[in-house]
Amino acid sequence: MQGKIVKGIAGFYYVHVVEFGIYECKAKGIFRKKGTKPLVGDNVEIDILDEETKLGNIREILPRKNELIRPAVANVDQALVVFAIKKPAPHFNLLDRFLVMMESKDIPVVLCFNKQDVASLEEMQEIREIYEPSGYRVAFISARMEENIDEIRELLEGKTTTVAGPSGVGKSSLINCLQQEIQMETGAISQKIDRGKHTTRHSELITVDENTYIMDTPGFSSLYTNDFEKEELKQYFPEFEPYEGQCRFNGCDHVHEPDCAVKRALEEGKISQVRYQNYLELYKELKEKRRY
Repeated sequence: MQGKIVKGIAGFYYVHVVEFGIYECKAKGIFRKKGTKPLVGDNVEIDILDEETKLGNIREILPRKNELIRPAVANVDQALVVFAIKKPAPHFNLLDRFLVMMESKDIPVVLCFNKQDVASLEEMQEIREIYEPSGYRVAFISARMEENIDEIRELLEGKTTTVAGPSGVGKSSLINCLQQEIQMETGAISQKIDRGKHTTRHSELITVDENTYIMDTPGFSSLYTNDFEKEELKQYFPEFEPYEGQCRFNGCDHVHEPDCAVKRALEEGKISQVRYQNYLELYKELKEKRRY
């Protein structure tokens, strides 16, 4: 029987099988020998030990599409990044770090800006002008007033989405809105998974409907994008791509080089100043890292 791991606690894995519910499983010793460990989001094959109490063993981990280290999760289709338009104002450098991290993993991102009920049209337009030219889908919502939640629900449908964002931006309120129409027997699930309440914060997939999962991502504020070299960074800013090959120098990093097509586009307003400044800051960090 095949299912998806929605939570893992202290060697127990909770596997959601469509139309059958949640099975509490142990992983066979063979995984330890191979040096692999099941992750939340893994699609797995399980053997049923007891149908009545919903107990099983994980027999096989099916091939992963991708995996993230922080949070430890596999098979993410996309990331939904939640920031507030104001109160607090968006921290664009932190947002761009996250975008670079997702670009490096080839994971599409939807940008969701909350609190549109207290924001001006000018504030929303400014955000659009920074991120839409970079190719990102930008959505504005009010979780408090439940505005545009259906647009987000549509974007999540049939996918496994990691939901990330700093504290105070209304991420929990949005997740609560999305969960209102859960069609599964959530009581039975939480009863089975409740034993983990006293444990530390774990990654957990929340089932929105049969094939739609969201995962609340803890630890957003401590993002370090230092697992690649400074020369690679430009690949993770999609708005630079149209200008690749048009600079005077091959391998131009778009920093100090003369006759650079990216800097020309910046001057012409085709690339956001905010994004470019964050690029320079990250580039400098990666350069410093190499020296030590």
